[in-house]
Order: sequence, then structure tokens, then C-alpha cells
Amino acid sequence: MHLSTTNDASAGAVNLRDPAYKAVFSKIDWRVIPLLLVAYIVAYLDRINVGYAQLQMKQTLPFDDAVYGLGAGIFFIGYFLFEVPSNLFLEKIGARKTLLRIMVLWGIAAVAMMFATTPWRFYVVRFLLGAFEAGFFPGVILYFTYWYPSARRGQVIAIFMTATTIASVFAGPLCGAILKYFDGFTGLHGWQWLFLVQGLPAILLGVLVYLLLEDKPAQAKWLSADEKALLQKAFEHDVKDVESEQTSTFGQCLRDPRVYALSLVYFLLLGGTYTMVFWLPTLIQSWGVKDFFLIGVYAAIPNAVGIVGMVLIGRNSDAWRERRWHYATCMIIAAVGLFVTGQLQGNLIGSILALSFAVIGIAAATPLFFALTSDYLSAGAAAGGLALISSLGNLGPAVSPSINGLIVKQTGANIYSLYFVIGLYLVSAAVLLLSIRAAGAPRTASPVPV
Repeated sequence: MHLSTTNDASAGAVNLRDPAYKAVFSKIDWRVIPLLLVAYIVAYLDRINVGYAQLQMKQTLPFDDAVYGLGAGIFFIGYFLFEVPSNLFLEKIGARKTLLRIMVLWGIAAVAMMFATTPWRFYVVRFLLGAFEAGFFPGVILYFTYWYPSARRGQVIAIFMTATTIASVFAGPLCGAILKYFDGFTGLHGWQWLFLVQGLPAILLGVLVYLLLEDKPAQAKWLSADEKALLQKAFEHDVKDVESEQTSTFGQCLRDPRVYALSLVYFLLLGGTYTMVFWLPTLIQSWGVKDFFLIGVYAAIPNAVGIVGMVLIGRNSDAWRERRWHYATCMIIAAVGLFVTGQLQGNLIGSILALSFAVIGIAAATPLFFALTSDYLSAGAAAGGLALISSLGNLGPAVSPSINGLIVKQTGANIYSLYFVIGLYLVSAAVLLLSIRAAGAPRTASPVPV
């Protein structure tokens, strides 16, 4: 079998367009991605469904915007405390056992949200949900580094992260329907049914992940010896897209200032994104939409548009072998879309269209960020480094919902929330461009399909 080398990348790089490589990665794609994609859909749904539940919880419980904002954000405190230990543990015992533990425990906590009838119960269960789920996302990103070289990772992460947007598309109509039609069934409120129905699938999926996935390619019986050799060759000649970290251990990673710059970028990105996620139902309600189901339907439209943008931008980033300016462009798209949304207050159709444009940038930014980050970190620092950046970044949404709740409470206007998010996004882009440089390897003059 003859495998050509590409002439338009750095010396020694293999040509991933070769049919043999494409066949291997196609087989890996179908084995690895669908199950993890579904698992992340459920994870994200269990994380954000409180944004819809609070519409009814505040009617039946002693909750105001400040209580809700703190409860929404405290999830990320638990996430922050346990994310790095979880990923370091994954590297020692393997992905299957780690994901089984994570998913079963978060499923139990997600169901327990139905009993959060006081502010303190609400805070405790949200904290536990974050603590138990911690490690899932950075664990999967680390898992992808075992299976995909840099040149394919941007699109793979983008496809995986469509889960967040897919979940957002279904979350609106699903949560709205449960709130509306299950309210009072068997004596439970609609919001209690919401947490029960949406929490149970995580437990089943955790078992399936354990049974169906392999920890690393070497253990995959469904790959032939020749296919494993091809995969190994692809990793031996991998080419980074950004200037890579020169250190090789997690301890050295802790002393790298650019790791903290990346953490700040992610802090700002997630702070803005989760502010939008948690307050979007309230924002749409402020446009004169009162029916819970219709609020969900209108919330689904921008997220459906975001799925398409996420995959196309991720694919374009892989083709051009460029991450930094793609990320910055996404943040500008998001800022422009949100600014126009703010100017169209009261115009439902115009606001939805502008918001859809903004979500293209919002949805595409995170997979670009982690494709860049996984390139930057050395193999020895990847497990702890990815988790460290993710955990520090997740402090953003631990803080931003509370800040936004105070903004709304003090001003009584949702438009200032949009300005708050716009500022977070623009600063995020600026920090990334200033802190991380592109790799020195020559770029192609035109995009290369991979």
C-alpha cells in the first residue's frame, strides 16, 4: 500500500486525504462519535434545563432572580473543584471506567433536582450536579487526542460539540411541553417532571459507554493491525496549528502563563455563553411571548442555525489549518448579532433572526478553542492541562449568571444583559490573539480538504 506525503505542509507530514487514512478515520468516527455525542446532549440538557424550569419554579417556590442566578452558577463551583482530579484519574484508569462513574452519578443528581424545593436544596443539588459531571467534557476532549491527530481534531470536536446546540434545539420545545402538559400530573409540578424525565437517560448511557467504547486504539479489536499502524504513523507526523507548549508535564504546565491566558479566554467565553443560555427563556418572554411551549420553540430556532455554522466553520478551520482568527471572527459575529438583537427589542421576528446570526459565532467558538488548546498542550500535559483550562474557565458561568441577575434586578431591562455578554466575547477574542501565536510551519496558499 502506497501512502503519499503532502507537499503543502511541514516536512514529513502524512497525507490524511489518502483513501487508506480516510477509511480508518471513518471507521473511528462511526464507532466513537455517535455515542459520545448523545451522551453530551444529555449532559448539556441536564445542565441547562434549569433555565426553563425556573420559569415555573419561581411561580411555585420562594425563588427570585437572585436565588436562581446563584443556583445556576453554583453548578460550576462543583465543576471547578473536581474537573482536574477527574481528568488525571481518567489517564490512569481509562476513559470507560471514568465516564461510567461520571454519568451514573450526574444522572442521579439530575433526578434529585425534582426535590429542590428550597433555595438551599437548590444550591446543594446544583453543586453536586456540577461535581459529578466534572471531567466529562475535558475527558472526552482528551479521549479524542488518543484517536485523532491535530489536522482532524477541529472538525471532530465541532461535530461532538454540536451536542450543545442540538440539546438547545430540543430543550426548548421539550422543556416547554413538559412544563405545560405535565404540570399537576400525579401531584407533581411540571418542573419536577422535567428533571425526572431528563435525568434518567444519563445512567443508561453511562453503562453503554462502558460496554461499547475502548480506552485507546491499541485495545480496539475492530481495528486491524494495518489500520493501527496507519493511525500510529499519522500521530508520529502530526503537525500543530499553533505554537506548541515546549514542556511535557502537568507540573510544568502549571507554570506556563499562557495556560492561564487560555483559561481567561475560556472564562470569558463561557461566562457570556451561559449567561445567554440561562436567561434566553426570560429574554424571549420579555418580547411578549407568554406560552411556555412557544418560548421553547422560538429558543430552538437560533440553535438550529448554530449547528450548521458550527460544523462548517470547524471544517473550514481544519482546511486552512488556522484557529486563532477563526475564533476571533466567531466572537465578532456573536457580538454583532447580539447588538442588533438589542436594538430590535419588541420586534420578535427581527430579534430571532439577529439572535440566529449571533448563535453561529457562539456555537462555533468553543470547538475552535479546544482544537487550538489540544494543539498547544504537549502530550504529557494534555490530561491535566485540558482539565485545568476547562475548570478555571468554568468559573466564568459560576460568576456571570449572578452578575447578570443583579444587572436585570437593578435596571429592570434585559438589553443590558446583552451588552454585558458582548463585552465578555470581545475581550475573550482579544486575549486569545494577544497570548497565543500561530505555529511557524508554512501554511498552504489554499484550503486543503481533510
